[in-house]
Order: sequence, then C-alpha cells, then structure tokens
Amino acid sequence: MCVCSQFVSLVGRYLLCEINVQDRSCLLLLDDRAVALAVKAAVARTHGDYGAALCSSRFSVKYLNAHTGIVFLRFPKMCYKLLWSALPFITCIETRGQKISCFLNCLHVGGTIRTCQKFLIRYNTQQLHRMLPKCKNEEEKQQVRKSILNCTLTRGNREEFEDSESEEDEEE
Repeated sequence: MCVCSQFVSLVGRYLLCEINVQDRSCLLLLDDRAVALAVKAAVARTHGDYGAALCSSRFSVKYLNAHTGIVFLRFPKMCYKLLWSALPFITCIETRGQKISCFLNCLHVGGTIRTCQKFLIRYNTQQLHRMLPKCKNEEEKQQVRKSILNCTLTRGNREEFEDSESEEDEEE
C-alpha cells in the first residue's frame, strides 16, 4: 500500500444528523455509546462484515446533544456512503435497558466539525424563522426573535472551535 492511500484512509468526514423521536423526553436517555452501537449495528446489518470492519475503524460519536437530538458522527472518508446508506435502517436505539423508537435524519456531510457547526447554525436559524409565524402571542414571538439573534458565533466561541479543530488535526 502506498503512502498516498494510507493518508486517504486517515482523512475523516462528519455526518451531522438529527435523532427524531415521538417523545422528546426520551432523548435525555441517549448517550454517545448507545448511538454508536446502533449505527455500527445498522452498518453490519446492511453491509455485512466488510462494511462493519471498514466503518468501525476510526468511527466515533463526536458530539451528542440529548436536548435537541443533534449528533455528529466521525468516520473515515472512504466509508461515508456505507455509513450514510445504513442510517435509514436505524429504527430504535437501545440504552439503559430501554428501546427508544427513532430515526436518524442526515442534515449535512462535512469535512470538519467547523463546517458542520456552520451548517447547523444556518439550519437552526431557518427553523426559527419557520416558527415565527406560528407563534400564538407577542411574548412567544419575542423569544423566537431573541433566539434568532443568538444564532451566531461569538468571538469566544470562535476561538474555542478553532482550538478544538486544531487539536483534531494534530490527532490525524
């Protein structure tokens, strides 16, 4: 194997997904490990041992927000289509002795966490704009408007993400 092909296998991709459940309180039961096991099991079911082996190398759940259901999945670039194609086969996630019925909606595929975060900010802003006309009273509208204004990165957050991204680059 040449050095070029070894380097290509180290390059990662990130899938920004949304975990959709009927009861939002069930999201609080989720943890990184449970999501990772569900994804790996789906890949194994749909693509067999080959897909499971290919995607298990350097696969991880980099971020999970149990309040919003947003999850960042990291995996080798060469297997992103295998992983992506297995997501529709996730119908539940088993955690803490419970099976949570759900499905994963892929929102974005990015080369870095930073690009996924930028997409997520735009996505959340669009969602808030869609909510604005559905508000029942002026107080709700004010809260949504305030949330829209807060959907930007502050200078401090930018520095944090730049630092965390440079640490990831060093890992590779």
